[in-house]
Amino acid sequence: MEKIEEFKPYIPAGKITPEFTLTSVVTGILLAVIFGAANAYLGLRVGMTVSASIPAAVIAMGVTRIVLKKNSILESNMVQTIGSAGESVAAGAIFTMPALYLWAKEGLIAEPSLLTISVITVCGAILGVLFMIPLRNSIIVQEHGVLPYPEAQACTEVLLAGEDNNSGAKAIFAGMGVSAVIKFVVDGLLLVPGAIAVKINALKTSISTEIYPAVVGVGYICGFKIASYVFAGGLIAWLVLIPAIVLFGGNDIIFPADISVKEIYDAAGADGIWSKFIRYIGAGSLAAAGIISLIKSLPLIVRTFSSALKGLSSSKSDASLERTSHDLSIKFVIVGSIVIALLLWLIPTVSVNIVSALIIIIFGFFFATVSAKMVGLVGSSNNPVSGMTIATLLISTILLKVTGNTGASGMVSAMTIAAVICIVAALAGDMSQDLKTGFLLGATPKKQQIGELIGAVVSALCIGAILTLLDKAWGFGSENLAAPQATLMKIVTEGVMNGNLPWEFVFLGACITIIFELLQLPVLAIAIGVYLPLELDAAIMIGGVIRAFMDKRNKNAEKENSSGILFSSGLIAGEGIVGILLAILTVAGGASKIDLSKHNTGTAGGVVVLLILCALIVKSALPSKNEEKR
Repeated sequence: MEKIEEFKPYIPAGKITPEFTLTSVVTGILLAVIFGAANAYLGLRVGMTVSASIPAAVIAMGVTRIVLKKNSILESNMVQTIGSAGESVAAGAIFTMPALYLWAKEGLIAEPSLLTISVITVCGAILGVLFMIPLRNSIIVQEHGVLPYPEAQACTEVLLAGEDNNSGAKAIFAGMGVSAVIKFVVDGLLLVPGAIAVKINALKTSISTEIYPAVVGVGYICGFKIASYVFAGGLIAWLVLIPAIVLFGGNDIIFPADISVKEIYDAAGADGIWSKFIRYIGAGSLAAAGIISLIKSLPLIVRTFSSALKGLSSSKSDASLERTSHDLSIKFVIVGSIVIALLLWLIPTVSVNIVSALIIIIFGFFFATVSAKMVGLVGSSNNPVSGMTIATLLISTILLKVTGNTGASGMVSAMTIAAVICIVAALAGDMSQDLKTGFLLGATPKKQQIGELIGAVVSALCIGAILTLLDKAWGFGSENLAAPQATLMKIVTEGVMNGNLPWEFVFLGACITIIFELLQLPVLAIAIGVYLPLELDAAIMIGGVIRAFMDKRNKNAEKENSSGILFSSGLIAGEGIVGILLAILTVAGGASKIDLSKHNTGTAGGVVVLLILCALIVKSALPSKNEEKR
């Protein structure tokens, strides 16, 4: 593990440069609103959002340096810190709260008001920021060199690329160009499928991989070891669990009611089995991995809180600390958390009692910790927030049911708890990424935390209005707004409250995690692999394999890997930016005008694009002629 005292940020602690300025705040707020709105629509359409940290970093660099002619890298970092908050708030909101609208359509409850949605999102957003403040030292600083934080590295490289015109900048922008073209061809023109799959009839399953550059780039940045653990989890799910369920389940395992395993497989293949069974196993595995991770982190967390609490009674002020060690006070965190809990309890339009408020505070901090660590492992784009939300729903619904809060009222309370915690987890993960970028660059944590609060609150207020308007325009659950994640949350809540949830699969996932923990393997990475679709796991693995190959090939590994990492950073940035633009284009109704899906090249086209992508990554990591001579 790297010693912290040996690390030196790009901007020394003793140097003061423009950071929290009117320009950075206003620009960041605009980006937060845009990214939040675009990702809300995209997530409701396909169930996934696009990480906005790197696109925000690229835009921030362009705005501050090219348009405004400013030269403070910390000012650019502040723009991306505030701007990326919108995507996280959107993810937390769209994964849960559409379920409230769906229950309203079924006549179980009244339609949620704009005030209700806004209060829930704002409270979740503020708690997400508050809970990450005392965790910064333990996760961001103390574990530097342990958690790779791939997207934070990418953000850092993007911002540094604006500092000097060298080959590093060329590698980043080359990656961005390649990624932008592929993303546009795949998701814009629809000429190539986003994933390629091969059926394995003997095992009643399939193997698949995405061809998206960003996921492969994440695998390259993470490296072979982490990628292999994630992929191992995917293999367990798709080559062991799915075949076992199909081959031995038959008509004996029924879920949902009156639908057998055979009927599910015949209708939707291995994907159907993954959706109906493996996601519950993955949720159990992820929940167990999160609990184990929290238990292991408790000593460090306790030390962090203890030192912070001692600081309350100490006469030392921020002036006695280095600029890069300034955080918002623990007193602010504690008071703020209590106020939010009381607001959730006392505001009549929010279905939260004192027990629910306590659940939110306890589990919110727990999943903020887990989310921050998972983002450190696999990046924000692959942070399985929905898995953590499922685990929250399982626990909170049981507790509410035991305490007598059942029926529609209990389900609304459980979903409200899940919505707040989902936003907390999503925002904590994004914020940890931003704080890591700031740590590498030499930003002031306290200023970043204030910026994150501003971006999160503004985004939360806008998301409430956006959700209400989208529901009125098309309606959640429709073809235009399927809201797949929220539909899953609705099924889980109803299943627990009505007593028909497949607990055997949840406990099976937990047992898998416990077994790997006993083998002293990194259970968090494996659990993520079990939960994520194999196509994501495989794409990450492809990037990891390329990284291992180039590590072995290059004589000067440290030098040559840097160019490959820069190129991969560009891959993540390019796809993120085009993803946002395509989402905006879709909202504007222009997506159909560029739809060339009738000319889709199918699997062959996907294979060709993936091979080209791999070749370009390899080429980016090869030594230059000058370096070969040396």
